[in-house]
Amino acid sequence: MRILLVEDDAALGDGLSRSLSDWGFDVTLAVTGTYAGSALCTQPYDMLILDLGLPDLDGRELLRQLRARKSAIPVLILTARDGLSDRIGGLELGADDYMTKPFELRELEARIRALLRRSLGGYGHDIGYGRLRLDTRNLQLSVDGLPMLLPPREYGVLEALLLNAGHVVSKDSIAQRLADRAEELADNAIEVYVHRLRKRLVPLGIGIRTVRGLGYLLEQSKDA
Repeated sequence: MRILLVEDDAALGDGLSRSLSDWGFDVTLAVTGTYAGSALCTQPYDMLILDLGLPDLDGRELLRQLRARKSAIPVLILTARDGLSDRIGGLELGADDYMTKPFELRELEARIRALLRRSLGGYGHDIGYGRLRLDTRNLQLSVDGLPMLLPPREYGVLEALLLNAGHVVSKDSIAQRLADRAEELADNAIEVYVHRLRKRLVPLGIGIRTVRGLGYLLEQSKDA
């Protein structure tokens, strides 16, 4: 899933970007409203996390422009403005949720996932892709209803691809997801895990395409 994070505070933006990547999202950080507006017009995103107090363009105006284009992308306002009129105004402009700073990361993650589930038209914890099914609550994979057991890091790669099915997942995003303080990733580790997964997925009619310079894309074969 691709998230556009609009935050002009450098330290907070970098910290949130790392957290979003750790949660399996492909995140783009915008520090100005102008850049964010351009990105939203040229790139597909699954969610927008929006600060209101931007240096060039107020976040409310960015949201107003977004909804004027009939965009239905989920928008979570994340701001220090905690007045009742601010919250009501943001929601009336078309925001789907409103959080004030400071905040708890666990609550932010829960709200993000809730909005994404809602935008995808479901509230369950299962993600299906061809014959594969991922139970995100219990971290279990299955094929045609039977458990599919994978080494932890191969599971992590496949989970990142399934959670972002239809979108390219960057190598850096996968690496951050697999990061382990006790054991660093070798330079070619991601390529090795992807190579192994490709062999496992061939019988299921599922492939992993390398998008040069960008990352990896999960796709079903035409004969599947």
